[in-house]
Amino acid sequence: MIRIAGMTKDHQLDKDISIDNLDVNAYKWVWVDFNQPTDAEIGHLETTFHFHPLAIEDCIHRLQRPKLDYYDDHTFYVTHCIEEKDEEIMKEELNFFLGDKLVVTFHHAPSKEVDDVWDNLMTSPKNVKKWDEHYVFYEVLDNVVDNYFPFLYKMEDQLDKIEDNTQDKSMNQLMEELFDTRYALLNLRHTINPMRDLLYRMLNSHRLSGVLKRKEYFSDIYDHLLKLSEMVTNNRELTADIRDNYLSLNSHQSNNVMKVLTIITSIFAPLTFIAGIYGMNFENMPELRYHYGYFVALGVMAVMGVSLYIWFRMKGWFK
Repeated sequence: MIRIAGMTKDHQLDKDISIDNLDVNAYKWVWVDFNQPTDAEIGHLETTFHFHPLAIEDCIHRLQRPKLDYYDDHTFYVTHCIEEKDEEIMKEELNFFLGDKLVVTFHHAPSKEVDDVWDNLMTSPKNVKKWDEHYVFYEVLDNVVDNYFPFLYKMEDQLDKIEDNTQDKSMNQLMEELFDTRYALLNLRHTINPMRDLLYRMLNSHRLSGVLKRKEYFSDIYDHLLKLSEMVTNNRELTADIRDNYLSLNSHQSNNVMKVLTIITSIFAPLTFIAGIYGMNFENMPELRYHYGYFVALGVMAVMGVSLYIWFRMKGWFK
């Protein structure tokens, strides 16, 4: 589907423009949105707007890295939106063609960010004079970046639950959730850091006059991406700390178990030695026919067991 909105020269918003008879020069600026376009509609990128073939190819082949390409009469941007599908974060590509009096958005999947800006433009006639092709670009890009925050806040809440473990989950369950969160943070980092680099390049380019005129607006988006990048890094470090703490706790518990087993083995080793000797049933054993030999052997074994227990306790093995 292709939808088009144009600002007339007397600051009236024209919402009923057909792609077949579009004349960009008849308007102050035009916004064309390619929303899940068909092959025939994609053909208008070349036949109607005459965009560079390499840029069109990047649109067709999905999930390019966020980037900025300069061409003679337009600039091409690749950005990434994120959404949650089946409790997994998925990336969707959102492309921009920015030229004189023209902004084109292109996306293969429905884009909430584009829809929100489109609805805002359609329902705000009082502020329509401040809009132009670069302001549309800013508003959509700002929505894209702002949509990253809820996903990151959700992951922080998950990390808090894992750290507190109020549901008394097993170590294996906690570690599985922890590594799932860590993997999700890695996916976010692969989206946020390239977007941050893209904004940095835009702000330091002298060829983007429209961006430079609104540098404070795009700098605000860049600040948000810096904050997001730091949050992702901090949360990944937190996952590493939680992982190390759980592994240390697990090792400590294992050491305690081994210590108890070692103490028990140490106590019963001499007792087993005595029982082994008197269980050999040799006929010429000196104490074998002693009347109180059984009770003496039990007494010796009891004294040895208690003595070893007291000695281990004095050595601090039970702390």
